[in-house]
Amino acid sequence: MMEDAATETTATEAPAKGVFSASAIPADELARLTDDIVSALKTVYDPEIPADIYELGLVYKVDIEDDRTVRIDMTLTAPGCPVAGEMPGWVQNAVSAVEGVSDVEVNMVFDPPWTPDRMSEEAQVAVGWY
Repeated sequence: MMEDAATETTATEAPAKGVFSASAIPADELARLTDDIVSALKTVYDPEIPADIYELGLVYKVDIEDDRTVRIDMTLTAPGCPVAGEMPGWVQNAVSAVEGVSDVEVNMVFDPPWTPDRMSEEAQVAVGWY
């Protein structure tokens, strides 16, 4: 899960246990950034489902580059989601507010398609599926 001098954390990993590769950012700062980015992602909710996008498993990848640019690959519960045009902006705004982040790029991806098995137990409880 490592990519060219970046940190990658996926929605299935614990925030503090992301995979760290060689980076110009000190390890403790990288860990704080990772935790704060995940916390920011957890403030963005899908308006049709009472759970945040991180717990829903909509965030596929978060890369923190050496220049503190954050690249996020995410999806939606369905390609025709009514907030498809708005949600990337919500994510960008939330993560941009994290101290130390220089820029945020949000990429919408639909491969692999989202399925409910990507949801955390917390999200399953929130929607009554657990």
